[in-house]
Amino acid sequence: MGLTQWAYPLAESLLAEPLPRRWKHSLGVAERAKTLAPILGEDAELLEAAAVLHDIGYAPDLAKTGFHPLDGARFLRSQANTDERVIRLVAHHSCAWMEAEARGLRGELEEEFARESPQLVDALCYCDMNTTPDGVATSPVDRVNEISGRYGPESLIGTFIRRAEPEILESTARVLDRLAAAKRQPM
Repeated sequence: MGLTQWAYPLAESLLAEPLPRRWKHSLGVAERAKTLAPILGEDAELLEAAAVLHDIGYAPDLAKTGFHPLDGARFLRSQANTDERVIRLVAHHSCAWMEAEARGLRGELEEEFARESPQLVDALCYCDMNTTPDGVATSPVDRVNEISGRYGPESLIGTFIRRAEPEILESTARVLDRLAAAKRQPM
């Protein structure tokens, strides 16, 4: 069974019923991931699987620490035969280290889960931050504004997302640069 054949049903079983909007978002993030196949090569399926699974830590049955990247990665680690790279991407998606730091969980996150390659971390951040909560394409600036507005600018999440915004924009720029370079390559 391929990674995506395993990942989609697992994510759906955890998110679709209790968190339908989060499920739509996850499906949209996976759709963005598919668009990056030209720059990912053999890692395309890996990214798509991580994209659809990135927010499973929000599932009520999995939420233990309140920090969804850590909760999701811990759950995936407990599942038989889960690809270690998928686990690492879920653990470190979308500048998770900054939120972990704000929650006093950075040490746990980094001790338990190594970071994946910078290109894949950028790619997952790009996919997540270019997708609305309803799974529709957006810009990272609009996404950051939406998150800040939803949680409130003074909240932990609102403060974290504003702190992470420069890195989110840089990640997006790096992915777009790689896509542009791939299009310029002769076939």
